[in-house]
Amino acid sequence: MPAEPVPTAGEAYEGGLRRVARVVLLDPRDRVLLLHGHEPDDPADDWWFTPGGGVEGDETREQAALRELAEETGITGVELGPVLWKRRCSFLFAGRRWHQDEWYYLARTDRTAVAATALTELERRSVVGARWWTYPELVRAHETVYPTRLAELLGTLLDEGPPAGPVTLDAEIV
Repeated sequence: MPAEPVPTAGEAYEGGLRRVARVVLLDPRDRVLLLHGHEPDDPADDWWFTPGGGVEGDETREQAALRELAEETGITGVELGPVLWKRRCSFLFAGRRWHQDEWYYLARTDRTAVAATALTELERRSVVGARWWTYPELVRAHETVYPTRLAELLGTLLDEGPPAGPVTLDAEIV
């Protein structure tokens, strides 16, 4: 069994959970930006996910979301909207089990050019690109996407707007 994650500099844990802020970034055509990642030593084990990452030091989740978005995509100057969804997840990645408490913030941008500017060493080994996805593309996708209900959640968001308060998603254990 892999070792449990040990908090290191740059990672904030509460009750054994890594605090994470993610961004559901929409462009003017209502496409959502997803990053393409894979296991560092196995590019065939791949998936798509929203930009974001762990809260560092004493920063807020909002600050973490904007910092991670800038580092992973080069996109800055966005204003965060409300927290759309919250979920807890646990997954194996890079030889260890990660336990996360994730908050998903809505944001919009006019910028669609993406260029990672400050990836960590692990991210450089495991993030291989980014792509803007339409809702119909997500519905038809055969690729793995996290959170797993993203197509359904995006459809509801586009049809109904943001929820009155954050929706708690089912925990995902991978």
